[in-house]
Amino acid sequence: MTDTLKIASWNINSVRFRMAIVEQYLRDAAPDILCLQETKVIDGDFPHAPLRTLGYEHIVVHGQRMHHGVAILSKIPLVEDDRFDWQANGEARHIGVRLPNGLRIENVYVPAGGDVPDREMNPKFGQKLDFLERMTRWSEGLAGTPTLLVGDFNIAPLESDVWSHKQLLDVVSHTPIEIEALGRLQAANDWVDLGRHFVPAPERLFTWWSYRAKDWAASDRGRRLDHMWASRDVAARAVAHAVGEDCRGWEKPSDHVPIVTEFAF
Repeated sequence: MTDTLKIASWNINSVRFRMAIVEQYLRDAAPDILCLQETKVIDGDFPHAPLRTLGYEHIVVHGQRMHHGVAILSKIPLVEDDRFDWQANGEARHIGVRLPNGLRIENVYVPAGGDVPDREMNPKFGQKLDFLERMTRWSEGLAGTPTLLVGDFNIAPLESDVWSHKQLLDVVSHTPIEIEALGRLQAANDWVDLGRHFVPAPERLFTWWSYRAKDWAASDRGRRLDHMWASRDVAARAVAHAVGEDCRGWEKPSDHVPIVTEFAF
């Protein structure tokens, strides 16, 4: 008998403020594991109790007051956990675990990078590029390790990953320099982009819509900022992938929606 494993990822933009939709998603989609980004809560205040009530008894968190933060919620045991400081400033932007079957899950929240795509004029943009460079060096050492890399990468790499390629070429998240940096990261471990594996370009595939739009669905000015990348051996076991676009219309929504991949082991 083949066991299936559903792994989801979601930038929740404050887990405590949006706990109701986290619980709704866990009940509706029932992933085995949910990786959260931008939890915005220190570890001691993370809302463990309602998640354990839903069966997510294994929880690892790496939090920070009011900013950033990542967490992994799981119905199955988690072995080990790592916290890499790829921004070299102590921000809580990564947590990694290993499952009993040997699969590593690395949950990352890449910096947004500010508004100006210039390292000299905008140090935050430089920090984002340096973060990606450190991740690239790390990826080079992963050969032979079954790994799933998930999270909010804050980059939409393909022309069809944004609502207007031409209008967003100079907008942080879709600039050529960011796309090139992400391409080097992908090449460093021959990562398979599961979103585009299941929904090939140029099909529409968005995971984020700004709060600024009066009607996000009508304007549909989306970007694909959230990703799941798998090492080749793990990608070969992926059997389905979905984007929870309806979650953007829930009460008190995040500006991101969850993505989920199902694997057969």
